[in-house]
Amino acid sequence: MNKKIITKLLAVLLVLFAVLPFGLSANAASNDVTRGDYVKELVESLNVELGDGSSLGFTDVPKDLAPYVEKAVELKLIKGKTATLFGPNDKLTRQQAFVISARGLVTNNASLSELDKFKDADQVAETHKQDLANAVAANILQGYEDNTIRPRDYVTADQMQSIVERFVTEYKVPTSDATTVDLQILGTTDIHTNLANYNYYLDAKSADVGLANTASLIEQARTENPNTLLFDNGDLIQGTPLGSYKALENVLKPGETHPAIAALNALKYDGGTLGNHEFNYGLEFLTEVLNDAQYPVVNANTYDAKTKEHMYTPFVLIDKEVVDNTGKKHTLKVGVTGIVPTKIVEWDAIHLEGKVEMQEPVEAIKEVVPEMQKAGADVIVVLSHSGIGEDTNVKGAENVGYQISEIEGIDALITGHSHLTFPGDYKDLKNVDQEKGTINGVPTVMAGSYGSHLGVIDLKLEQQGSKWVVVNGQGSIRSIKQEGLQPSQTVLNAIKEAHEGTLTYIRQAVGETTAPIHSYFSMVQDDPSIQIVTQAQKWFIEKELKGTADENTPILSAGAPFKAGSRNNPADFTNIPVGPLAIKNMADIYHYDNTVATIKVTGAQAIEWLEMAAGIYATIDPNKTEEQNIIDAEARSYNFDVLDGLTYQIDVTSPAKYDRRGVALDDKANRIKNVQYNGKPIDLEQEFIIITNNYRVGGSYGATFKNAEGTNVTNYAYENRQAVIDYIMVNKTINPAADNNWSFVPFPANTKVIYHSAKDAQKVIPAGSNIEYLGDTEGGFGKYLIK
Repeated sequence: MNKKIITKLLAVLLVLFAVLPFGLSANAASNDVTRGDYVKELVESLNVELGDGSSLGFTDVPKDLAPYVEKAVELKLIKGKTATLFGPNDKLTRQQAFVISARGLVTNNASLSELDKFKDADQVAETHKQDLANAVAANILQGYEDNTIRPRDYVTADQMQSIVERFVTEYKVPTSDATTVDLQILGTTDIHTNLANYNYYLDAKSADVGLANTASLIEQARTENPNTLLFDNGDLIQGTPLGSYKALENVLKPGETHPAIAALNALKYDGGTLGNHEFNYGLEFLTEVLNDAQYPVVNANTYDAKTKEHMYTPFVLIDKEVVDNTGKKHTLKVGVTGIVPTKIVEWDAIHLEGKVEMQEPVEAIKEVVPEMQKAGADVIVVLSHSGIGEDTNVKGAENVGYQISEIEGIDALITGHSHLTFPGDYKDLKNVDQEKGTINGVPTVMAGSYGSHLGVIDLKLEQQGSKWVVVNGQGSIRSIKQEGLQPSQTVLNAIKEAHEGTLTYIRQAVGETTAPIHSYFSMVQDDPSIQIVTQAQKWFIEKELKGTADENTPILSAGAPFKAGSRNNPADFTNIPVGPLAIKNMADIYHYDNTVATIKVTGAQAIEWLEMAAGIYATIDPNKTEEQNIIDAEARSYNFDVLDGLTYQIDVTSPAKYDRRGVALDDKANRIKNVQYNGKPIDLEQEFIIITNNYRVGGSYGATFKNAEGTNVTNYAYENRQAVIDYIMVNKTINPAADNNWSFVPFPANTKVIYHSAKDAQKVIPAGSNIEYLGDTEGGFGKYLIK
């Protein structure tokens, strides 16, 4: 070989040996340990049987490492950086190493003063101080000679060996003959004063609603497993004429127990939280309701605006006596907390403005979970009066159940607010296991609404040393639509007086109608169920504005269909025949206890209001000849505002300017056409007053159209429904026939535009209509062609 070449090779080898110690690869040159190295070393040292890694949810773990990471997850030693990423090649800090090892210790609640002996303890992350204190108490974390921990330093191979050796001495691998407890957690949500098995709008018994029906499922579940806890997830005291009766007619008195609370007391609920509708009647009323509850009511994100203190108990620890698999009794400490959407301060501003401040739900739960852990909770349950929402986090989002499931330390999650179901809905989200009923590995339930379902979370706990560890869990829901299900007499007895009073109340006559009032086609043509509301609102506000500076300001009255089959309910429609009208019909027409609100806008803003309302429609492709459903499948009917006082058309072949939730999509899109006021094109600069409700001005519409000072909004302490009642009582006989102030721009030829409504809607289609009944659907709806 050429001498020059040999010399160059020797020089290269000398450089390599200087940089890479003998026997180490390039990746290990620094002698630092990765997360993957550490987990493999820990698991190997325990001599446990490995799986094949197939159940692992992390997408960044190589096949040869997967069985070790899978076992570490199973043994509750690790969690990922996210639900799908573990970061096996990331360097391991000393803090991370001791946190992982601490999860396998018998000691789980050592005093934080254990860290005081170290000079740099302040460098330990607040969320990890308890873990590191546990590691110190177990003699796994010993620190350096200079009394430092150096939590941010990377772990070397030698340090890893020492940590693992000390860890193995303390850790005991769960065995098949371990002591276990099967804990069952039951949840109801969004009862909305559907307490009896009764539909007050039809004035008839019902097998489809009512806590009395749900209670039979509760009794069944308790028989199956005596280790059971029962919680309510909010929106309990408002929603039916019974709720209105006790809040507005036969008002709840001091010392009197609200029928909803009486029912929950009778069923021996273990806890509950607040929904947004708990605030509809004001704080004083809510206090009077809650003071008779024989169970704790928790909320972690509502604060007193003056004192800056929690308005309600942020969490409780419940001592639950349970029986293990050997028949022995134990006491578990179950931590329970809850949250409500922050928008309550906007939706119920008339009651809450200046009195209440809100914390974002996810931040509140992140703060309170470590507090419950520190207090000794064996199990942590979150009552989230929030929908599950999306798997991407949007700041200020109303529905954040998914994000709450990502918070470390939660063992069970009860959700609601959206009136949907889980398992069942939310199939398209990441890391959702519909079969097991988990989201990001957390057992989760959403039990519909009005008592339609019972949420059931089954947890298996294993005793490991002196602590209990949740080793498995799943969520499921049970429907009240079961053959032979009988309502609970316990509930019916508890609410008997209020129920009978409500029946007398709803049967009171208020007037009569010369035209039928139904909502069957309220989202595809002008509608009588909306017309009567907008007429009544206009009548009320005209009286209020008389003699004021706005007496002559043009009024536009906004109304939306509350009962239009939304949330896939083919029975959710208003249908009132010609003839007498009673209070029960008013509650059917205006479903919520909203209060009247007005907002001042320009003509241009009124058009934007309509553009926002038109977001409930899907975009019809003019080139398609197959059937196209005109409604966005996820849209809610109550977001479709009609503005009486204007005439206009809607072009559903145009892209939407706003989505179904009122979020801007395309500034250049334009669905609203030919807008006129008093028979002339609307003046974009002219001022109008829109009459609506407190929820609307507190949502996307209000946020979009308020001026800088917010002074163009006026809230009235007067219910929209009461406006309808008073309007009819004054006029005696009404004609709510729709005035057809809006219509669709004609659809392109050969398109087949489809709308789903009740099967019975075919009976009210007038001759010569542009609507044709096509047949029934699998979901219980009728299918109609809109020409």
